Amino acid sequence: MNANAESSGNGERINWLPLLDVATREVFEIMLGSKLTQPLDHEPIASCEVTAMVGLAGQLCGLLSLRCGAKSAALIASKMLAIDVKDANSEMWDAVGEVCNMVAGNFKSKLTGLGDRCMLSVPSVITGGDYNFHALTDSGPLELTFLFEGAPLQVALELHS
Repeated sequence: MNANAESSGNGERINWLPLLDVATREVFEIMLGSKLTQPLDHEPIASCEVTAMVGLAGQLCGLLSLRCGAKSAALIASKMLAIDVKDANSEMWDAVGEVCNMVAGNFKSKLTGLGDRCMLSVPSVITGGDYNFHALTDSGPLELTFLFEGAPLQVALELHS
């Protein structure tokens, strides 16, 4: 599934939501051996204490973020590194950051013609839930919510044209 990166108007960007969905699911299936599921509409979204962010610069400018709870972050590290979840707390920031980076790279690869014209930043990770996030974008975010091993996980793409 590919989309043309040359058409980056807001109307075209909404068509990128399925690409972001596929990119995220592929990373979780390949790297973590986990299938993401869709939450029911009435399921409350718990607080997300871990937020990983990867910047996009060049033809595509913006930010891709992945948010989850601390238990989910530890489980991501556990599955990624094949270690016991009790030993994963010290590795969770790097693991969640790397998963976010892989989702961003996989999404970028699905946009035809982007190639070297869009670079990714090193991932940054914020822990804690008491903060406000403001991206300097000119359109609303493309957001997806999944269940990872039964816990909510959110992925958002915010772009500046």
